[in-house]
Amino acid sequence: MLYPIGIQNFEKLREGGYVYIDKTAKIYSLVSNGGYYFLSRPRRFGKSLLVSTMESYFEGRKDLFGGLAMESLEKDWLEYPVLHLDLSGVSYDSKEVLSEVLNRKLSGWEHQYGVSAMSDIPGLRFQDVIDAAYAKTGRQVVILIDEYDKPIIDNLDRPSVQEYNRSVLQGFYSVLNAKDGCIRFGFLTGVTKIVKLSVFSGLNNLRDISLLPQYSDICGISGKDLHKYFEESVKSIAESNSMTEEQCYTKLAEMYDGYHFSKNSEGVYNPFSLLNSLQDMEFNGYWFETGTPTLLVKVMQRTSFDITKLSEEEADSTLLSTVNTVLPSRLHQMIGEFSESE
Repeated sequence: MLYPIGIQNFEKLREGGYVYIDKTAKIYSLVSNGGYYFLSRPRRFGKSLLVSTMESYFEGRKDLFGGLAMESLEKDWLEYPVLHLDLSGVSYDSKEVLSEVLNRKLSGWEHQYGVSAMSDIPGLRFQDVIDAAYAKTGRQVVILIDEYDKPIIDNLDRPSVQEYNRSVLQGFYSVLNAKDGCIRFGFLTGVTKIVKLSVFSGLNNLRDISLLPQYSDICGISGKDLHKYFEESVKSIAESNSMTEEQCYTKLAEMYDGYHFSKNSEGVYNPFSLLNSLQDMEFNGYWFETGTPTLLVKVMQRTSFDITKLSEEEADSTLLSTVNTVLPSRLHQMIGEFSESE
């Protein structure tokens, strides 16, 4: 079995023969209702693969969906112009970085759709690209934005850069509201919902599906998925560690099944950790080894914050709506003190 560890491109995954946990029925459900959607999930949880799958679907790539639920659900397989912006893969440690990333992406779209840049303002150029794509293809545009909040999250300890990036993105994302008539579908992913960005205040029909039960496992691997797709893998890791299969399932759940995105929902495994464990046939802390939150480590090293108290912090869904509440209040206060001392 080929495990798609670190693979975020749907075409590469399907053509490479990697195992794919079929989420296409949920994608079809979203698309059938149209509109704009937002999904919040932790890092390394499969958000980018989900967006890539949507991109292939809207490009009419029926050949990639053989044997999946989408193959029988979709009848038309129309091709739409897709504007896919991925803000991951870059450290936004200065004001210039975001401007460069947006400029490169906009230049590529302008070349693709025959647009001459008439302004230096990213939002205005984005509007012109949407208009041109709609006019050239005769079909409404699909907009997919992955890790929309990274330029802001990267600067929790750099308030001036964070505010600059927030301002730029506010103008850029507001285009989704201004050009609504030209847009077929919009989907944004990120770690948190930042209410101060106009994309959330300006789009009255933006639906946050992050905590809805029907989409709790649209990313990640559920317990049902584990039994359906990885039964032989679990047998192998159990034998390698002198365990029964039941003991192995219990151990995997203890190590990696810690996410519940709606009340009474089934636990969801972080795919990066689970797939690495099945491939290595070991039980290790894979997510922390590759996704260590450097800022938090720096703060904890230079303050007296007791990390063991994090388990006592609680937050309900109403608090998960701004970058300022991504962290427990005391820890966020310490980051502010830390940044002022730098």
